[in-house]
Order: sequence, then structure tokens, then C-alpha cells
Amino acid sequence: MAQQLWLLRHGEAEPHGAREDHARALTERGVEQARSAGAALAALGIVPEVVYTSPKVRAVQTAEHACEALGLTPVEHAALASGFDAAEALTLAAGDEDGDGRVLVVGHEPDFSQVVHDLTGARIDMKKGGIAGIRLDGARGELIVLLRPRELRAIS
Repeated sequence: MAQQLWLLRHGEAEPHGAREDHARALTERGVEQARSAGAALAALGIVPEVVYTSPKVRAVQTAEHACEALGLTPVEHAALASGFDAAEALTLAAGDEDGDGRVLVVGHEPDFSQVVHDLTGARIDMKKGGIAGIRLDGARGELIVLLRPRELRAIS
């Protein structure tokens, strides 16, 4: 099992109603948020073993832009589209077979805030383009960092 689970909420996207929900794309600001997130992770030396993303366009684009700085290719994971929960998060973390790595997951609210709460007990407000890092110990976790887009931009 991965020792750390990193959650990246997709960047700012086109407004609801602009097109079907699954097809909503990132705005220019969302692209910058995604690039800053990836660059900040790289600058901090946080390079995941694997990156999973929701199949929704805005999440895939976020993952692709973030992965540019990390030298990785994201893997689409259908369960991230809606209803992603702590059990599924632990399943993805368990897929890191060497057991000492990091897993990055790109997806949506309110799922991510609920996952953080269920694993750590913390109540958070995850901003678009924001990151939460959780240190895992079995089915429990500790929130180690919550970064907003402006903090990620400053780090990158």
C-alpha cells in the first residue's frame, strides 16, 4: 500500500450548462492551476508512482497538465467520475505494490472532502486546483497538507 495518498481537485472548468457535464473543459485559469499543481509537487520532490484520474474531461486535462512536470502519464479510473469514496481510495493506494510510494488521484468535489474526512477526521474545503496530502496507516490516515491554488503557484 502507498504510504501517501495525494488528492488533486480538477482546475476551474467551463460553467455548468456550457456543455454536458462529462465534457466540460478547463478554462485558461484551470490549465494554469493544473500546471502549477504539477510544478509544485515536483518542486517539493513529491513524485507519485501512479496518477489516476476521473474520465471527465476537466479532470483528464488537469491530470495531463499536472503530469507534464512530473514526467508521468495519468490512468483513467471510472470510479473517480462520481461517488469516489474512502474504500476506493484505499484500493487505489493498495495498488502501489512496493508499499513505500505515493499515489496521486485527480477528481471532484464533494467526493474528495468526504474521503479526507473519512480517512483523517479532518473537515476541509478543497478549492478547484487544490491538493490534499494524506499519510496512510492501514485504513486510517493523517492529513499532512492542504494547499490552495495560490500556494501551489507560489511553490511552483
